[in-house]
Amino acid sequence: MRRRQITEADLDGVATLLSQGFRLRPKSYWLRGLRRQAERAVPDGYPRFGYMLESGGRPVGAVLMIFAAFDSDGRRVVRCNLSSWYVEPAYAAQGAMLIHYVLRHQDVTYINLSPAPHTQPIIERQGFRAFSRGLLLCAPSLARGREPVRLHRIRERVPPALAALPERELIEAHAAYGCTCLVVEAADGLHPFVFAPRRVLKRLVPTTHLIYCRSLADFVRFAGPLGRRLLLSGKPSVLVDVDGPVPGLVGRHISRHQNKYFRGPNPPRLGEIPYTEGVIFGP
Repeated sequence: MRRRQITEADLDGVATLLSQGFRLRPKSYWLRGLRRQAERAVPDGYPRFGYMLESGGRPVGAVLMIFAAFDSDGRRVVRCNLSSWYVEPAYAAQGAMLIHYVLRHQDVTYINLSPAPHTQPIIERQGFRAFSRGLLLCAPSLARGREPVRLHRIRERVPPALAALPERELIEAHAAYGCTCLVVEAADGLHPFVFAPRRVLKRLVPTTHLIYCRSLADFVRFAGPLGRRLLLSGKPSVLVDVDGPVPGLVGRHISRHQNKYFRGPNPPRLGEIPYTEGVIFGP
């Protein structure tokens, strides 16, 4: 038995392991996300894929780690989305030691976005705190407000007219992953928004998840024009991470028991979870 970083040579075996642990997701799902991880930029000094437990030359446990460095509130932060922790039952004791090891970076803010409800007390004992308590399924096109704005859809590259946008790299990366990236041009400047594709109502109805904005107040302010643009592309609703009611948005609070957690020096804002599992691996 040994613990080590996952390498590209391990991807097939790790994908097989995770497909056994998460039976609703096939091996092809894990391979797609791991290959995206192999191609994307990762901050220096941090694992590209995460860590694994190996026994008899095969993976028996793994925790995926999605590291990203980006600007938040005017400072460069490093975040790590802990994702898809699974250990074969026979090695459960070693699995607890694995997660303790991966949390050792004091300068990193770790986030856990999809813990099962029964694991949340365990996560809280590990020092994690909730920053979101459920989702608001809203219809932004119904929001009030008629502020004159211009919307730009970024499909590949940010155009020269928007070159001053600080989030240029973030926007282009997420557009390449299939997200809907919109920039609102208002009287006071540019305001970027990133929406990842999702489905609701037993995965039958297409919607989007707000995964990046500078502040939730920005989304409320521009909800009307953003919602109408999304409506034209067949997405009438938006999922928004919330920690209570959001005045100005028409919707319904769902997934009340699906908390999102963080541990570290730079807590995420609501509406600020770029470069995470819902983008890299998909819904």
